[in-house]
Amino acid sequence: MIRDLSQDHEPVTSLFPRTRDVDPAAFRLRDDQIRAYENNGFLAPVPMLTDEQVDVLRDELSELMSPIHPGHQYFHEFHSNESSDPSTVLFHALGAWRISPAFHDLLWSAAFLVPAGQLIGGAARFWHDQLFCKPPRTGAVVAWHQDYSYWTRTVPMAHLTCWIALDDATAANGCLQYVPGSHRWNLLPITGLAGTMDAIRGVLTEDQRAQFTPVAAEVPKGHASFHHPLTVHGSSANVSDRPRRGVVINIVRDGVRSASNDPLLQGIPPVAAGEPLGGRFFPLLFDPGATAGTSA
Repeated sequence: MIRDLSQDHEPVTSLFPRTRDVDPAAFRLRDDQIRAYENNGFLAPVPMLTDEQVDVLRDELSELMSPIHPGHQYFHEFHSNESSDPSTVLFHALGAWRISPAFHDLLWSAAFLVPAGQLIGGAARFWHDQLFCKPPRTGAVVAWHQDYSYWTRTVPMAHLTCWIALDDATAANGCLQYVPGSHRWNLLPITGLAGTMDAIRGVLTEDQRAQFTPVAAEVPKGHASFHHPLTVHGSSANVSDRPRRGVVINIVRDGVRSASNDPLLQGIPPVAAGEPLGGRFFPLLFDPGATAGTSA
């Protein structure tokens, strides 16, 4: 059995520079990038990882994908194949930060936290991570959805998602697609994460269907996209000869509260309804208002 890294609220390796050890200006988003995020509900691509960092993450990912990994019990969810079509494959798991040193330390990377802090508008607290992998030729779709439709067990809706490419993500291998402006829509009913790409159309208004003009967010290896919790997004099948592997970091603005007395993630103690997220499983990652000596 390996050690549960959720006990460590600081990096355990030197793979990623921390915010207190670098000049944050090197990672800050430009004003026009922030305006693009505010106007469209997403921003891509944003540089995030070096080739060396990608290689380490890929190596650890290949081990994590085994159901007999010695740290497997620390996953909140583990789906070797979450696809609803048995002829296709979608690997999806939550909790890699508890098992893998590289995925753990990625949460404290300055290249991630500086732009994330700008977009979320304050101190950033960890919500949960995800792994999404589509193998060559048989990689499955991820159906259109809004992230917050799965996260209403927390309030208020002050969330941010960062999707980081471990391969070049292209239209051919199933990159993320976004519906610009959909972050201004109402919260839509859940229509399934691994089902048909057309299911969402049944819950859209006539006006929303008229606005439904997705754009492909092609992201080079080591780059990322950020999106708003209401932005409608999905990804098509991988019909290429290359894999499409990615890691997702979901954060909340500090002060977001539990809206449920049930566990917020599988296998962890509940946070009482009305209480702010915190403690071992929801660490504070970055406070832009903190002094240099105390920031993450």
